Amino acid sequence: MSATTVILIIGAYFLLLIGISFLTASKADSSTFFTGNRQSPWYLVAFGMIGASLSGVTFISVPGWVGTSQFSYLQVVLGYLVGYFVIATVLMPLYYRLNLVSIYGYLEQRFGFWSYKTGAFYFLLSRTIGAAFRLFLVAGVLQLAIFDAWNVPFHITVFITILLIWLYTFRGGIRTIVWTDTLQTLFMLMAVVFAIYLIGDELDMTTGMMVEAVRESEYSKIFFWEWEGPKNFFKQFISGAFIAIVMTGLDQDMMQKNLTCRNLQDAQKNMFWFSITLVFVNLLFLMLGALLYIYAGTKGIAIPERTDDLFPMLALDYFPVVAGITFLLGITAAAYSSADSALTALTTSFCVDFLGFKREETLELRVSQRRKRFMVHIGFSLLLFLLIVLFREVLDGAVIQKVFEAAGYTYGPLLGLYAFGLFTKKQVRDPLVPVICLISPVLSYLLNINSEKLLFGYKFGFEILLVNGLFTFIGMVLLIKSGRPHDNEDGLAVQHKTN
Repeated sequence: MSATTVILIIGAYFLLLIGISFLTASKADSSTFFTGNRQSPWYLVAFGMIGASLSGVTFISVPGWVGTSQFSYLQVVLGYLVGYFVIATVLMPLYYRLNLVSIYGYLEQRFGFWSYKTGAFYFLLSRTIGAAFRLFLVAGVLQLAIFDAWNVPFHITVFITILLIWLYTFRGGIRTIVWTDTLQTLFMLMAVVFAIYLIGDELDMTTGMMVEAVRESEYSKIFFWEWEGPKNFFKQFISGAFIAIVMTGLDQDMMQKNLTCRNLQDAQKNMFWFSITLVFVNLLFLMLGALLYIYAGTKGIAIPERTDDLFPMLALDYFPVVAGITFLLGITAAAYSSADSALTALTTSFCVDFLGFKREETLELRVSQRRKRFMVHIGFSLLLFLLIVLFREVLDGAVIQKVFEAAGYTYGPLLGLYAFGLFTKKQVRDPLVPVICLISPVLSYLLNINSEKLLFGYKFGFEILLVNGLFTFIGMVLLIKSGRPHDNEDGLAVQHKTN
């Protein structure tokens, strides 16, 4: 498949996305950009969230990860169900009751100014790193498939990658994202199903034969019970529940989509259907991973050193041209469905949480906010560009593992803040909260690197997130004020104006 063919396919795909953005961004204002005017159909949000949750990391890393971790990732996915249930029944009612644009407005009402800014800061840090990881993957694939043939430097590939996102999100924001994510999820799932079908055809296997081959392979082991290992079932299941809570329920990016639904009941229906569907979709990715390894073994193809390269290598170099086309559309859709909403959410959080955007009241204010929002959107685009270029120099190993490792340290303080806010009604010395939220990740990191010495061989996996959250919770306990403030049902001591 020539580089010209690839760029024509990708170009046509983005023209489609830009066309959708023009249709959905008609008469768009800041309310449209931030909340979609709260008119999104729940089933559209649910389907689009599949692509946003999985992203290019799942599309490439999960199949490649099967070679070293078998199906152990499914233990994490099963834990997601518990986390999504908590989001639907505890967090969503709170967010809708407070009518939040930025979910971190809850922290201001619950604790005060410094807790609010700390929570918003950790979201910006977490989502910026996560989005950069995801875009790093797709930029690498585009470099391999297109730009290496033309000797285009990697940083130019990254610039083009981010520019394409900016073009179809800067006007319509979240309303555009809800529609483009739906389309991109469809492309991603079609690519996975087609890859599985193609492997079966190449190996002369029926669907039943492929399922049996995967079941009998060394890759299909799901449950691991060794207590000291990072793949232990209880570690991964519990970690999965909390990963879902923090990376969806406490994440402005994911919750911004849910908050575009017409009401709480629609948002909850979206979350329940999305969570059930996500289990089967992840199982499909794991099955694809096992089949890729089986295919490579049968054909005598050497496994690449970086497992993330397995799927791209087979799709672009060994499968028929049509497989390469669907793979490129799939990885592009998967990566962009996550990254575009991340860029929109980063812009939303910074504008609302740090620039103080409120509802527009005059034409002059609307114009001023639009200009500021435009500049913030550009600023985060440039920041992502710099991070991706940096990752190219320092990153090794499966990217999905790096995503969860980063989440353990950056989302932990958010977990501790919200847990303390929801499960206690105590007030704290708000100006000291940022100190606690800086100390907790440092303590978690020190414990993690020394755990085998201190804890009789125990090695932390994704559950370092829980430890980080626990340190933050304990720190909040140490900051409790004496006395008994007047509380309402959400534990809010003082009712401020909602963001």
